[in-house]
Amino acid sequence: MVSLSSMKVIKTISIDVRGLGAKIRDARVADPRSLKAICKAVGMSQMNWYRIEEEKQKLPLETLRKIEEVLGVDLGVQFND
Repeated sequence: MVSLSSMKVIKTISIDVRGLGAKIRDARVADPRSLKAICKAVGMSQMNWYRIEEEKQKLPLETLRKIEEVLGVDLGVQFND
């Protein structure tokens, strides 16, 4: 009997979203919680949060979706593939 194993295939797509950092900042400012509390809920450091707001690092889609979930917003980022 031959054992069938599987292999993962990864597809990476990136898009540029103008003004996303500002949208994230605006949503954070509108939230009554402290940045520390928001970062804890998202699972990231405050330094990383500021880097995202300043658009100085790449933002994984799963992190973006977690930010949206924690802040209760839809930032309108869609992938059409």
